[in-house]
Amino acid sequence: MARERPAPPCPDLVRRPVRGFGWLDARILHEGWLSRLGPDATATLAFLALAADERGASFYGRARMAAILGLDPHALHRALARLLALGLIAHRPWRPGHPDGVWQILPVP
Repeated sequence: MARERPAPPCPDLVRRPVRGFGWLDARILHEGWLSRLGPDATATLAFLALAADERGASFYGRARMAAILGLDPHALHRALARLLALGLIAHRPWRPGHPDGVWQILPVP
């Protein structure tokens, strides 16, 4: 039998999405992904989720992402490389060899 969940502290202020398509799969929390990602990759994934359109795509350049996240460019590069290696995001450059392009959040493997 399921237990009734307690009411939130401010039930009259329950958040409702107004626009945009920001999402994160709850499995990132429940399946141990946060410890595998580390703080910089977690922040980068959250940023990409907040910036994503309805297809999960974001178009921010690395320099702007680093500035918004407060990361140095090398830390952002490592965070993106980690997310790519774990299969949580995909990247298509604007042209071959260009570091910027389209970033897409992928389903949690």
